Amino acid sequence: MTRIENAVEVRGIVKHYGETKALDGVDLTVRQGTVLGVLGPNGAGKTTLVRILSTLIKPDAGTAVVGGYDVLTQQKELRRTIGLTGQYASVDELLSGYENLYLIGRLLDLTGRQAKARAAELLERFSLTEAAKRPAKTYSGGMRRRLDLAASMIGHPKVLYLDEPTTGLDPRTRNEVWDEVQRMVREGSTVLLTTQYMEEAEQLAHELTVIDRGRVIANGAVADLKAQVGGRTLQVRPQHPAELPEMARCLREAGLAHVTLSEDTGLLSVQLTDDEQLTTVVGVLGARGFAIAGIDTKLPTLDEVFLTITGKPQDTVPTQPLRDKEPVA
Repeated sequence: MTRIENAVEVRGIVKHYGETKALDGVDLTVRQGTVLGVLGPNGAGKTTLVRILSTLIKPDAGTAVVGGYDVLTQQKELRRTIGLTGQYASVDELLSGYENLYLIGRLLDLTGRQAKARAAELLERFSLTEAAKRPAKTYSGGMRRRLDLAASMIGHPKVLYLDEPTTGLDPRTRNEVWDEVQRMVREGSTVLLTTQYMEEAEQLAHELTVIDRGRVIANGAVADLKAQVGGRTLQVRPQHPAELPEMARCLREAGLAHVTLSEDTGLLSVQLTDDEQLTTVVGVLGARGFAIAGIDTKLPTLDEVFLTITGKPQDTVPTQPLRDKEPVA
């Protein structure tokens, strides 16, 4: 199969559960060799989308192509190109960690030698070597999660779906997962990542898509979305903190409307709407003779972007595991 520019292309995907519109005309594109972060409050439709793209359920309308294969007419071929880690670990608890990985490798047509080598490699990467021969039922929740992630990666999938992959993991294990995802992308894989962790999205994603109530409400690069929400904020640290109120007054008199100060942090913040305002701030403060110890600009945090776009935090509706028959969003 020839190399394609877009690993995933979704157009007008619709999925209803009775009167509930889990997905309502979703368009989405994931470029080859990149990570697309899909954000949204619980119940937005993220997991339903992953299930459709994994051929676990069928859409009511729309089209989707993954790795060059149609989700409706080329399911067998598509399944051989993807890896999937759902919200909950789905390993065989009666098998050992090594046996789980070896079995999946063989099912993916790896030779016995290849399956053994790949299983050993991933057990080492996810710090499971010492527990490799133990039944998975004896593993802790975090260990099962790591094993499930390893299982999704054993076949070197061209497209990897990670549905909230680090939920419940400790910071060290989370970093191990991030490292492995970045390694796979460097080796040519494409990743569609749904997550509730803003830090995770910012760490891994090249681009973001925000879904709410089954619709795409924003997409673009992380920096672009931040710029759309509120532009840059200029932070000024005066050499003499007692001058903060006077500095703020001077800037407001110069026509700068969004000026705030914090005596706790010793910072003066100015929300910038264009580059000319940066020059104005520096010029006004310099002309008035204020001594500046430091000056910096920052974009909004990803949390601020999410809250601005959706208008609510990500804690509205509880999610369901992938294996459930009830609607999962």
